[in-house]
Amino acid sequence: MGSLHEQSKKNRPPRIAQLMGSPDSKTLAGIDQLLLILPSKVPSATWRKIPQGNSVKKLMQRKSPGAVPAIATRLKNSRQTALYVGNVDPGAEPFDLLSFARKMVTAATSEKSGTVGIWVAGFDNDEQEHIVRALSAAALAATFVMPSYKSKETPPKIRRIKIIGLGNRTDLERVIAESEGNNLARWLTAQPANKLDAITYADFLKDLAAENGWQYKKHNVRELTKMGAGAFLAVAQGNADDSAAIVRLRYRPGSQTAKPAITLVGKGIIFDTGGTNLKPFASMLDMHIDMGGSAVAVGTLLAASRIKLDQPIDCWLAITENRTGPTAYKSQDVVTALNGKTIQTIHTDAEGRMALADALVLASNDKPKVILDYATLTGACMSAVTTRFSGVFTNRPDLHPVLKKAGRDSGERVWPFPIGKEFLEELKSDTADIKQCSPNGGGDHILAASFLEEFVDDKCAWVHVDLSACSRKGGLGHIPTEITGFGVRFSMNLIIDKDVVGTAGN
Repeated sequence: MGSLHEQSKKNRPPRIAQLMGSPDSKTLAGIDQLLLILPSKVPSATWRKIPQGNSVKKLMQRKSPGAVPAIATRLKNSRQTALYVGNVDPGAEPFDLLSFARKMVTAATSEKSGTVGIWVAGFDNDEQEHIVRALSAAALAATFVMPSYKSKETPPKIRRIKIIGLGNRTDLERVIAESEGNNLARWLTAQPANKLDAITYADFLKDLAAENGWQYKKHNVRELTKMGAGAFLAVAQGNADDSAAIVRLRYRPGSQTAKPAITLVGKGIIFDTGGTNLKPFASMLDMHIDMGGSAVAVGTLLAASRIKLDQPIDCWLAITENRTGPTAYKSQDVVTALNGKTIQTIHTDAEGRMALADALVLASNDKPKVILDYATLTGACMSAVTTRFSGVFTNRPDLHPVLKKAGRDSGERVWPFPIGKEFLEELKSDTADIKQCSPNGGGDHILAASFLEEFVDDKCAWVHVDLSACSRKGGLGHIPTEITGFGVRFSMNLIIDKDVVGTAGN
């Protein structure tokens, strides 16, 4: 089947065409499924532009309240174009708009698709563009083919997208870039652990770096041992081989020697058994997705590269398995992290914070303005905010409203939690500088983030994202798959729209 990188390149996005003005019958006859988006109160002039407008209007009067799509019918043309009509209010919350877009696109792709049309009518130009971007993002997510190792290939659900009836041409560069980043994050996260092991993951990243002009550096077990990365290596020591690594990627739009303005860090536990404190079956079944944080970091880097972001970015990925066996680390082991802090291990299934600790030290060494780390870290965070939100933590409390706003505006919603020295009371150790976690377990998402802060240089603004929304049955926002790739849109909004580098420096 070729390398993972070769497999990923087969997954190309559909072509997108944009057509100005009211569509004619020939244009409509070239569309298999048409999504028609209207406001709740449709102007009379809009009905007159819609083919079979009177019939559609009457059908809309009999719609079920809250149904998405509101109605489904067919146009009387040679292709029998399927018409799905939905109502959305101007100024809808981004998450609600994206969720609406997912449901509309899902309806269109329930039958064999070739060309899907998007027609947003009855809105002013700005609102039309806003809705078009949401529908385009949903269509790009729906057509992406997730990993499949069936004997027959899965065809894409959409081959072409036609956006019709536009008043102005819509700039979709960022939508496409963020979709590509999210699709990559979902694709990597969904890979079975025997297809994406530590070696193939590092090889994939090397190929991806070469393709995108990134610098690539792999720190293997031997190098990390010499460096003193005892926290990461404690997790890796249960592996049957020395395949574990911490990989650094560098995006440099200008000088290749420039210091990073932003550094992304990702937890890349490619399979988590829980280690010596072995997980039960139900908790272990989907632990191939425990590297989702690293996938989001890579996806964010790719999206930033695609739009040629003018800020240098580093990306550190801690890649290993957490295995059980005679050499696996144990409760009450004491290990030394890269910054010299000693850690008393309590629970071997709290491995994510151990792997991230050394990656955060490495990320801090170059003194970036902002460090963003991503991890499927704690069940406590999922209990606190469900799988609809992800938790965020920062050493700059003034960023809390900025983080919430970035989540709201991107449609990838987050909720801030406190961290700080008072919580370290729960992590006091008699035998080391700090405990890995509390044996009592309460508030573990807060304690985990407070632990991680001990490995971040306080000169760097730092945001930790506990990815509670990494996976949600039925999808989330505009994403139709259980694995959501949550974090790419949030990060791009935070970096670009909220200028987190400038904001954190104020």
